[in-house]
Amino acid sequence: MDYYILLIIAMFISMFASFKVRGNYEKFSKVAASSGLTGEEAAKIILDRNGIYDVTVQPINGVLTDHYDPRSKVIRLSQGIYDSNSVSAVSVAAHEVGHAIQDNEGYAFLRFRSALAPVVGFTSRFTFVLIFIGFLLELVELIDVGIILYSLSVLFHIVTLPVEIDASRRAMDTLVANNIITVDEKSGTKKVLGAAAMTYIASMLTSIIQLLRFISMRNDRR
Repeated sequence: MDYYILLIIAMFISMFASFKVRGNYEKFSKVAASSGLTGEEAAKIILDRNGIYDVTVQPINGVLTDHYDPRSKVIRLSQGIYDSNSVSAVSVAAHEVGHAIQDNEGYAFLRFRSALAPVVGFTSRFTFVLIFIGFLLELVELIDVGIILYSLSVLFHIVTLPVEIDASRRAMDTLVANNIITVDEKSGTKKVLGAAAMTYIASMLTSIIQLLRFISMRNDRR
């Protein structure tokens, strides 16, 4: 199987998804939500109505750097989301609150991803070095260690997908239920959140194909 072609296709999907994310974000950043709420205000309202009082909302530098930190119980919103009252702003803010709700409910996939994240962050520093040295010195055992470590990264991408899709579903439901967006504005929210989901799918596919390529190369050496 030509894994290089598959990797190129996956990378193309990833670039297209990133383009759609940025395009939809910019498009609906110019459309004000009928509620007039900023991302910060929307996030706090949703947290309050879900009975979550131990999570704070803070601004962070950058563009689309928004995330929820389960360790410190903080939702960090980029400046273009935190202060804006656009459809993009309330959609992204609600998505991050979706993660806080997952955390509050003990959502299994989020807990597993949170536990896996520091492990993957550490092992990813050595994965490609081990695989490269293994091939260079023809040490199959070293290649195997590198592949096992890379498999953890693949697992992280696989687990991330249901976490993000579920957070987007929660965001859509809570935005409508709390009248933060109208029914007419749902299509904009779906486009903003849907494009983001594509990037996670592309990342997962790329990591899986890369893993299969490493395994194939290792078997050829053997």
